[in-house]
Order: sequence, then structure tokens, then C-alpha cells
Amino acid sequence: MKEIRLGTIGSGVIVHSVLDGVKATDGIRLAAVYSRSREKGETLAKEYGASKVYTDMEEFLQDEEINFVYIATPNLLHYEQTKKALLAGKNVICEKPFCTKVQQAEELVAFAKERGLFLVDAVPTAFLPNLEVLKRELPKIGKIRLVQGNYSQYSSRYDLLKKGEVPNIFNPEYAGGCLMDINFYNIYLNVALFGKPQSAVYYPNIYPGLLDTSGIVVMQYDGFVSESAGAKDTWGVNFFQIEGEDGYIYVKDGSNGLAQIEVVTRISAETLNEQENPDRWFYEVQNLTKLVLCDDYDAVYRRLDTMLIVMEVLETVRKEAGIFFPGDLR
Repeated sequence: MKEIRLGTIGSGVIVHSVLDGVKATDGIRLAAVYSRSREKGETLAKEYGASKVYTDMEEFLQDEEINFVYIATPNLLHYEQTKKALLAGKNVICEKPFCTKVQQAEELVAFAKERGLFLVDAVPTAFLPNLEVLKRELPKIGKIRLVQGNYSQYSSRYDLLKKGEVPNIFNPEYAGGCLMDINFYNIYLNVALFGKPQSAVYYPNIYPGLLDTSGIVVMQYDGFVSESAGAKDTWGVNFFQIEGEDGYIYVKDGSNGLAQIEVVTRISAETLNEQENPDRWFYEVQNLTKLVLCDDYDAVYRRLDTMLIVMEVLETVRKEAGIFFPGDLR
């Protein structure tokens, strides 16, 4: 592929972060915007240099200039919109969580592979240089015995919830909740580093009549246990720590940013950081663009293998915790 000509679905904060990365990256540009609101669509298009704005999804997907669709809508819409885009012959970048059910994710992955299309799970963690540093440094701390992660980010939408409103992020009808948003990153990093856990369980704090606003996932691996806390209703220190028999690794700012890695053993201590730019979406756009322009389908599909395990863990623990979304019982 010579150039990524991007069409976006969605106009939230993360879309702006991704498009900031697009503006700073050669080989990718914003070609068109889809929005139910023409005003919002035109504002986004003007800011990032797109020439076309659509309010009709079918017309948007028929645009031959667009060869990649970026989907950043509420969680429950991801499956349907990704499938429509693939059916239209478009490569797809879909925000996390990829789907709400692993069966949906498996279907989309098979569909993309059959048609020779790129399908990308848009998790910045997967593209961060410090993830490779972390993998490289793991053997230094010996046999792993304990993993702890915390990602707490108080949400202004939690304030709206307490006032009686139900924002999408806390609405079962849109597959919201803390597990599918904040704690997703902790689970993703565990799977990226250690693979599929032997078992997992979720202990959520449920807002009455709605969804989880915080909670802890415990995952059992062969020889060690991992505990992942996530919260949209508290403040906290975000970190990810891996403890082994010979030392530990401490990840500053936790699973969502991997801002800095400290490796401490009985004989040494060092601080490592290969991310000069603190913007994690910058690395996602830069590294993804390189893979696509080189037609490296294998590298992109390998990331989907990680995503499928993450989806399996998410679906299992939330259902066992009594958290259900529309379509779960079908």
C-alpha cells in the first residue's frame, strides 16, 4: 500500500489524539469524516484537513478514496460497524474493546483474513517501544511470582452518573463499564507479556442498577498470580509491577502508557525509556503506518491473536460477575 487514506467514524477525544498522530506521520492522511452531526463532522474535517464529510454511513463506505476506516464509537457498535466496513472492502482500525464477545471478534478476524484486509485492534500499548523493552528485560528478574497493576482515572462522567444521568460509558445499552474501558489495559498487558491465564475472576463495584465503576481482576498463571485494579470512580497512582525471585520491574504510569521502566535486581538497578514522545497515540500511528505501507499483514494479524485472548478473558469475567450487555443471551 502506498498511502493510508483514512475515513473516521466518531469524533471523541481519542479521535483527536489519533488524528494528531496522523498529522505528524508521512504516508497517512484523513480523507473523509462520518458523523451523524454534520456540524461536528465539518469541525473535525476542517481541523484535520479532510475534504469530505458524510452523514450517511452507506455513502461514506462507498467512497473509493477511503481505503482505511477508523472506528471510535460506543463499544456495542464496534462489531456491526467493523463488519460493514470490511464488507465494503475497507481495511479497518477499531478502537478498544474490539467487540463485546469473543465470537464476534473471531468472525471479524476470519472475515478480514479471507479477504486480505488489514484489521487492527487500536490499543496504543501494542505499538509502544517500551513494550518491547519490557519483554526483553523480563528474564532478569527470574521466576515471576506476583504481578500487580493499577489504573485509576476519575471520570467527569462519573459525576454525571451521581447526578442521575447515564453517560454511554456507564450504560449497559452501549456495553460500557470500567472493565471494558480502564481495566482493559491491565488485562491487555498481562496477555501481551504472559499469554492466556489459567483462570480469571472479576470483583466489581457495581453502580446500582447499572455497571461497574471500578473493580479488580485476578488472573492465575502457572506459578504466579496477577492482580489488576481499574477505577473510574477514584484517584490513584497508576503503575504496573512484576515481581520475580531475583528482582522486580516497575512500570511508571502503568499499562496504558509504559512511560518508564525500572529494572531492579540484587546486583543492579537501571531505568529504561525508549519513548521520547510522551504521546502514546503518536507511536500507535507511526508504527502502524510503517507496518501497513510495508504490507506486513503477519505483524498486524499477530496482534489480533493477543486481542482474541483479551476478549475471551473480558467476556468470561464480566459474565461471571453478573455484567451483561444486549445480545449476550443470543
